[in-house]
Amino acid sequence: MHLHILGICGTFMGGLAAIAREAGHRVTGCDANVYPPMSDQLRALGIDLIEGFDASQLQLAPDVWVIGNVVSRGNPLIEAILDARQRYVSGPQWLAESVLAGRWVLGVAGTHGKTTTASLLAWILEATGRAPGFLIGGVPMNFPFSARLGAPDSPFVIEADEYDTAFFDKRSKFVHYRPMTAILNNLEFDHADIFPDLAAIETQFHHLVRTVPGRGRLVVNGGEAALARVLARGAWSERVEFDTPGGWHEAAVTESADATEFDVMRGNSMLGRCRLPLAGRHNRSNAIAAVAAAEHAGVPPQEAIDALSRFGGVKRRLEVRGAAAGVTVIDDFAHHPSAIAATIEGLRARLAPGERILAVLEPRSNTMKLGAVKAALAGSLTGADQSFCFAGGLGWDAAEALAPLGDKARVHTELDALVADVVAHARAGDRVLVMSNGGFGGVHQRLLDALQRGAQSSC
Repeated sequence: MHLHILGICGTFMGGLAAIAREAGHRVTGCDANVYPPMSDQLRALGIDLIEGFDASQLQLAPDVWVIGNVVSRGNPLIEAILDARQRYVSGPQWLAESVLAGRWVLGVAGTHGKTTTASLLAWILEATGRAPGFLIGGVPMNFPFSARLGAPDSPFVIEADEYDTAFFDKRSKFVHYRPMTAILNNLEFDHADIFPDLAAIETQFHHLVRTVPGRGRLVVNGGEAALARVLARGAWSERVEFDTPGGWHEAAVTESADATEFDVMRGNSMLGRCRLPLAGRHNRSNAIAAVAAAEHAGVPPQEAIDALSRFGGVKRRLEVRGAAAGVTVIDDFAHHPSAIAATIEGLRARLAPGERILAVLEPRSNTMKLGAVKAALAGSLTGADQSFCFAGGLGWDAAEALAPLGDKARVHTELDALVADVVAHARAGDRVLVMSNGGFGGVHQRLLDALQRGAQSSC
């Protein structure tokens, strides 16, 4: 079968394309921005890519057009497909019908932590011999790719995103996946471009809960009021809570420079001591949720806990990008106030007294650009010693939003000026923590180059 994928360079659709190719389909695709690294990865798989959405692509005559949520009415290729009455389907629906049907699906949902938790879960299943398929919105270090088909009888781990499905299907993507095991990690207001308020997102999460079978398992963050409201609408599956004293939780935590150790508890019973190469309480919670989900798929908790000690992490999650002049530059995907605060807290736990964090933030997500959570931004950065915000393209006053931080926050609208300011403030031993859900104009390497130039000029 020939699939032509619209929006193929997005993380989800690119992963879907790789899975379709692995399944033996002929795959082509198009996107508005066909660029590395995704374009290189797809071409290496033998997938032909086209720049743009010109209606002439109708001549390709695929068996089905697979539509991503980045394209909408008015797009010339979409209009041509509709006028010609061609067969089309959304990416999530194609995946559900062609790959997930009949498999034990483990879905990881939540405002934050989906990628890390899905990566932890996929690794547990891999390390214990289950050879899962998976589709993850990042690159786990234990795997050379973010998506894999897996055997038809193997479990499948999927990052269950609440963003909408396609221009013709405004339900959240995760309602298509029909998980047997569902992790509900947390729930806050996000995606202000498509959801009017938190209640609207809670409704979508309840749609997901309605799809989990009676013999399925809901692994739920017991400390989240929004998730409690979701489940109060009705739940028909086994419910396992984490982050609550009566459920699955952590105890006896110790942090070191390269790992966190903690006891994994179920009520008053210790299931094992975990050594996790990830920092922060949020990642301990992610790990515990993954262990509880893996148990439902047949993995004994002690085996899962042992596997976590060999977890390699995830790209763009406190990933060290390099060091220069004694300053370490770290990259993280955090782009929501809660995630920013948790990331800073996690890094802080790894540092010695006196070591500083210089936070460099790009408010790039749609929610950030709309200013929907700007009131929480200053509070999320209080754990940093100094913060630098790139305000280029924002429609709201970042300096005003960060005013509560006083001289601990600096705002720039030009990237070169921001880099120069960070370098001027940095000193040996500092960690420069760059947080953005995009490429941030290559700021990581710019910082490293500028730090190196400064060190050479001072010699």
